[in-house]
Amino acid sequence: MPTIPSDIEIAQAAKLLHVNKIAEQLGLDPDTDLEHYGKYMAKINLEVLDRLKDRPSAKYVDVTAITPTPLGEGKSTTTVGLGQALNLIGKRAAITIRQPSQGPTFGIKGGAAGGGYSQVVPMENFNLHLTGDIHAITAAHNLIAAMIDNHLYHGNELNIDEHNIVWRRVMDLNDRSLRNVIIGLGDKGDGIPRQTGFDITVASEIMAILALTTSPEDLRARISRIVIAYSKDKKPITVEQLQAAGAATVLLRDAIKPTLMQTLENTPAIVHCGPFANIAHGNSSVLADMIAVKCSDYVITESGFGADIGAEKFFDIKCRVSGLRPNAAVLVVTVRALKAHTGKYKITPGKPLDAALTSENILDVEAGAANMVRHLENMRKFGVNPVVAINAFSTDTEKEMDAIREIAMASGAVGVSVARHWAEGGKGAAELAEMVVTACDQPNDFKFLYPVDWSIKRKIETIATEIYRADGVDYTPEAEKQITTFEKNGFDQTPICMAKTHLSFTADPTIKGAPTGFRLPIREVRASVGAGFIYPLCGEMRTMPGLPSHPAAERVDLDDEGNVVGLF
Repeated sequence: MPTIPSDIEIAQAAKLLHVNKIAEQLGLDPDTDLEHYGKYMAKINLEVLDRLKDRPSAKYVDVTAITPTPLGEGKSTTTVGLGQALNLIGKRAAITIRQPSQGPTFGIKGGAAGGGYSQVVPMENFNLHLTGDIHAITAAHNLIAAMIDNHLYHGNELNIDEHNIVWRRVMDLNDRSLRNVIIGLGDKGDGIPRQTGFDITVASEIMAILALTTSPEDLRARISRIVIAYSKDKKPITVEQLQAAGAATVLLRDAIKPTLMQTLENTPAIVHCGPFANIAHGNSSVLADMIAVKCSDYVITESGFGADIGAEKFFDIKCRVSGLRPNAAVLVVTVRALKAHTGKYKITPGKPLDAALTSENILDVEAGAANMVRHLENMRKFGVNPVVAINAFSTDTEKEMDAIREIAMASGAVGVSVARHWAEGGKGAAELAEMVVTACDQPNDFKFLYPVDWSIKRKIETIATEIYRADGVDYTPEAEKQITTFEKNGFDQTPICMAKTHLSFTADPTIKGAPTGFRLPIREVRASVGAGFIYPLCGEMRTMPGLPSHPAAERVDLDDEGNVVGLF
């Protein structure tokens, strides 16, 4: 196999079209529908939704994955490669994808533009700032935080309980030292001392709101409903009561517009939002998808983490808000991940893989395939036709991939394709594209897992038993109390957004495969009232990551010609 250049080398060698040419592929008018950010990026004006509302809607496909290893199994790369492949076989396709946070970009995971010959470009812009949306979210979030502390300083007319303020500050970098801080130290004029902390910006409720909003008016209403604290008599206090909703919305007036980019093969890519996939729904924006389905024949989007987290939230939260109904799903599988699901191997980012993970072992693949089978069964519970994409690595063998194909087809997959889009671009996923077209053409019966008017506990327990296969749910006394409070305040008529490890069906990341005979612990339950969901915490959830011993930032630089180097 020939040596493949680095991602950034491939991206910088790409022949990009002017963004106006990409817009024309979507039937958009560059003069009226776009706000340009240079030659290769542009914001899409939301007025296009009304102008294009009578166009037929595209087929809608979610790319998800089996329970991943800490390295990830290539969902973003598959999303890009599949979009390129659909255009290659003569279908008019667009992809919608999340904007990456600077946390993983400068941490250990790297960027999220895809990889190899299936990338969104310009890759540097995609991974660094883009059009400033995440910075706008940071500003809006921290404006609210500043106004809370200013309100306390100037007399606390809202009777805020200083020990029950749930709105922290944010920044878009990994910095463990800021997880817990004390503010207001100094003299009297420096504010009221209290303990608080920082989350990463993509964990902000404003990010979740922006990803789920359907219009500027809806954005303003959602921000106004955010609960920032509770009063000393236990009543919720909102951003509207703080009189900060208007200003926060103003800071987001450009960030609400999705960004148009392209892939290496000039397939349209609409980039917007990137909510944390643990405590939020981990999907790109509703608005991007609403625009894309009116501008193409196939829309390929991606949901974060494995299907038990990202796809479940895509179906039960995002599709419920958007009104869009998926026609098919792609389940990304890797040989190494299936072997890891035997529980015999430990995969640590930055360290060499166990040699057994890259050597032929049919028995390990078959044993670990139980995880894939469970995800396929879950896709069918939503009435969605699944296609399996084996994201191929050079060390995979034909016998291993044949074993995956046989098990997947026997377990309800519409098709199974060995996809080589990382090395070959669109042509490496042409067979996968044909299978996705077939899956979209088949009848389906999409349905939600639960109605929102069920009780909070019934919804939690349905996800736990139906998707994770837990025997039941155990709540701490604190979680029981929080559920009672939310129901009393009328916050219960919303979907559930489970905050659980992505590395296992259980709440324990070390338990692999398709476990049974366990109970799901609910340590705490929180409400994102503005975003419109309740999120139960199944164990500890870090909302401000830390940097590794050798972060990716150490390798990022400018060369003598001013080009970015070291991104991946």
